[in-house]
Amino acid sequence: HFLSLKLGNKTEGKRQKQICQIVLDHFEKQYTTELGDTWTRIRDVLLHPCCWQYAILLNKFSQSAELEDTLRVKGYYPAFQESLTYLPSSFQCYIRRSPGRFPAQKHQAGKLKEYFLLNAASLLPVLALEVKDGEDVLDLCAAPGGKSVAVLQCAYPGNFHLNDSDVLRSRWLKQTIESFIPDPFINLVMFSTLDGRQIGDLKPELYDKVLVDAPCSNDRGWLFSSDIQQATLRVIRRKELPSLQFQLLR
Repeated sequence: HFLSLKLGNKTEGKRQKQICQIVLDHFEKQYTTELGDTWTRIRDVLLHPCCWQYAILLNKFSQSAELEDTLRVKGYYPAFQESLTYLPSSFQCYIRRSPGRFPAQKHQAGKLKEYFLLNAASLLPVLALEVKDGEDVLDLCAAPGGKSVAVLQCAYPGNFHLNDSDVLRSRWLKQTIESFIPDPFINLVMFSTLDGRQIGDLKPELYDKVLVDAPCSNDRGWLFSSDIQQATLRVIRRKELPSLQFQLLR
């Protein structure tokens, strides 16, 4: 049970990650030019995983008063304030100021998870989308599914199309949705593995809202890569990403 899990060892393990110097050197050169003095502060956060701000998004389909009590005892508090123009009461997300990461829940067939761990900032686009019941929504690059789960915490779309061009990631996405959404609502969801750049032509003017979490450089992950050859290749390929991101948005 999550109450018996200890966070200390997990947090310590995160601190021991090895920095890939090739990637860091590239970041130093690029971001010092682009961001100036701001890069120093961003660099400090990137280099210390214990400072990364993880959020706990509660699952309204599997509510647990015991879980909320546990979060409060551990110093968690609501991540977003009621002053936001769009903040559904069903959308419950918690963070805390002190370092550490809440234990993840494993997938269990037939049992819904109680919460999803993700970066707090990644929920801002979902709130900005202001999804309302009955709207047709497309999540264009949906895997691994955190934002899709968040949309369903906010409202019940008329149709919810989750797309990811990567077949393996799409399988992961489907498993994630099945872990959080009960069977009656799964029927609202359609999965596909289309090239996101083609959906606009295939389904013109079909959706009320579209969420585009375009493929990114994943700087945080690759900074701690143990495979130097793969990291070097990634540094080269990341230059192609802006073009892909533009095409997806278009």
